[in-house]
Amino acid sequence: MIRLLEGIVPILATPFTNGGAVDYESLDSLVDHLLEQGARGLGVFGNAGEGYALLASERREILSRVARRAGGRAPLCVGVGATGTAAAVEACREAERLGAAVLMVLPPYYLKPDAEGVAAFYAAVGAAVSVPIMVQDAPLLTGVNIPPALMARLAGASDAVRYAKVEAPPTAPKITAVREAAPELALLGGLNGLFMIEEITRGARGQMPAADMTALYVEVWNRLEAGDREAAWRSFRQALPLIRFELQPGLGVSAVKHNLLQRGVIRSAAVRPPTRSLDAAGLEELAELRRLVFSR
Repeated sequence: MIRLLEGIVPILATPFTNGGAVDYESLDSLVDHLLEQGARGLGVFGNAGEGYALLASERREILSRVARRAGGRAPLCVGVGATGTAAAVEACREAERLGAAVLMVLPPYYLKPDAEGVAAFYAAVGAAVSVPIMVQDAPLLTGVNIPPALMARLAGASDAVRYAKVEAPPTAPKITAVREAAPELALLGGLNGLFMIEEITRGARGQMPAADMTALYVEVWNRLEAGDREAAWRSFRQALPLIRFELQPGLGVSAVKHNLLQRGVIRSAAVRPPTRSLDAAGLEELAELRRLVFSR
């Protein structure tokens, strides 16, 4: 069965002009580029998209624009990171109204509630919307652990909770544990696809990486789906130097944007504070890796 969301679902970068405004024409170009590269869905406002640096008005306009541009060609998975239950409910309802097909929801990470609080949070969000919920299991970001038993409880308590994005390292064993505890959940991987082959082999049904190597990720996915692990590893090894580089804390977004700029997809690699830009040496390192990865 093909689910609403599976395969490679890249996180849209948010293009800015050199002056710091959202570049909506580059956003249109990026949507088209990712779908041409074989993306099976689009992630909006993930960490690689600088959603944390956007105004509420910009988030509304960006989501509306992406929904129009995608035009039903792929489902949109929209990230919500509100730390209060009422705020998360409001944000999820608005995202659904503007075109979200799936809502990728972080647990509340300011007060870091216990299992009861996490369960109550997702139950409230699930009751408020009519689209599926993806639990974003990202303890490196949130400091909130969602063990497999709690993941199963979330899925059992709300029909809306149908997905989980597993970003709790080591991710491959976590995929296995969650599958055993909550087989009804569709699992996707993150962390820029660093362990995508192991995760998919253990039952993950997709990956949500950054937006600059979509064709390579799609190639790996297709080869795994065809049962050719050796060919999948050959493709993955090609992407690995850039995957590794982009996982540097605070620098990945800048690297992704420079790669998209170099390929003519967006018009500027500008980022917004507190996101950092690569320094001159970093740009040279990135250019070397780009030659290695894309020179075949």
